[in-house]
Amino acid sequence: MRPQLPIYYGPDFPTPVHPPMHSPNLDMLASKSLLLKRAYVQQAVCSPSRTSLLTGRRPDTTHVYDLVKYFRNVGGNFTTIPEYFKQQGYRSIGMGKIFHPGRASGNDDPISWTEPYFHAPNLGLYGTRNHSWRAVPRSEYEEQPLPDTQLADNAIKVLRDVAPAALRGEQNFFVAVGFHKPHLPFVFPEDFLAYYPIESIRLPDNEFAPVNMPEIAWVSYGELRSYYDILKLNASGNPNTSLPNDVVINLRRAYYSALSHTDDELGRVLQELENLGLANDTIVSFWGDHGWQLGEHGEWCKHTNFEDAVHAPMMIHVPGVTDKGLVTERLTEFVDLFPTLVEAAELEPLPLCPENSDQIGLCREGTSLMPLMRDPTMEWKEAVFSQYPRSKNGLSIMGYSIRTDQYRYTEWPGFSGPPAYKPEWETMFGVELYDHNSDPEENYNRADDPKYATIRNKLRDQLRTGWRKFLPPV
Repeated sequence: MRPQLPIYYGPDFPTPVHPPMHSPNLDMLASKSLLLKRAYVQQAVCSPSRTSLLTGRRPDTTHVYDLVKYFRNVGGNFTTIPEYFKQQGYRSIGMGKIFHPGRASGNDDPISWTEPYFHAPNLGLYGTRNHSWRAVPRSEYEEQPLPDTQLADNAIKVLRDVAPAALRGEQNFFVAVGFHKPHLPFVFPEDFLAYYPIESIRLPDNEFAPVNMPEIAWVSYGELRSYYDILKLNASGNPNTSLPNDVVINLRRAYYSALSHTDDELGRVLQELENLGLANDTIVSFWGDHGWQLGEHGEWCKHTNFEDAVHAPMMIHVPGVTDKGLVTERLTEFVDLFPTLVEAAELEPLPLCPENSDQIGLCREGTSLMPLMRDPTMEWKEAVFSQYPRSKNGLSIMGYSIRTDQYRYTEWPGFSGPPAYKPEWETMFGVELYDHNSDPEENYNRADDPKYATIRNKLRDQLRTGWRKFLPPV
């Protein structure tokens, strides 16, 4: 999910071209949360991003860069958010897509939970590769509920189960609900199309690759092209090509509808918290594991270091602290969530990880956001960091990206891989520099523009120095 929500309208919204968005439940949650307008993921693909957030450590520490490797095998025996609360005596219950399922998490990281993990049964019925999107008729989803409807049903059941002991003050709970949409394929109840009339859907205003973009920055969106309805178009996925206009329009409309479907199911879960009398004592965080490209630059899916891929929604409701609603424009990162939840729950703050933490079970590489709940405009991080791996002619490459208030700067050096996992700065495959003051859609790479030589040198040094030098003064 990218931050294509009314609560992000303005300079932090992912595109100037969009219909009115329908997300009343996220709007409501944001109205009593700290809304992070500029939160960035550490890598724009499912498992690496989720692993990073759930361990509070960055990809170069977890060593998870793909959808295969399991952090406990390649990084370390790191404590996760649900595991931590389990250790504190909480019932820890998970469902849906929290960790990336399957071997990338040892099947949902069993040690993290106190109860058997729940996945919606018959997930494959609505997840075939035949269609990249599908509006499901009422007659069909009433007979076989969609996966996210089943997840909401299960979440409501779980909340009813944990509520009595929680209300008596006998046992706290940590419940993680992992909705799937708007992941591909964009499958949703057909009713949601009514929020997005076809005549309200427009093409992106920048269906071209950034001018002077290095080739290594591009991905040919094989994920989308693997669906048969797209595959049969014989689209190359190359820079400065695009899908047919009607296909782009329908995909965008389906994405919006799938997003609103998730909002609707989330609303049912949040309403149950109210119904059970739990809302005033329950911390709620909401996040999407990365952003999404919807045809901007002619690009689709995630798998890049562009703004649309690494900028994602996040909000945190802490009863008694954020009830009146807070908004911050400060730069934040997904690794910040773990220490935030720990402090919000009034537990012992997590220590900062040392340079090498592979033998340390519990530490953090982010910063608690609780100070921003006291003052959303306080001095904070001056830069945040993302990365994405590539390969070329058998060589490993890692794109490292730094986002400051005004600029995005990315370098694509060679990468050593195991056991060192280090960039090889002397071997460079591409450099990008985007000025968000004059070019918020990242349409012009200024890396070789003489006017930007001084700022490029400064950003290069900041990028290579790394995140530790940009921790906030708290």
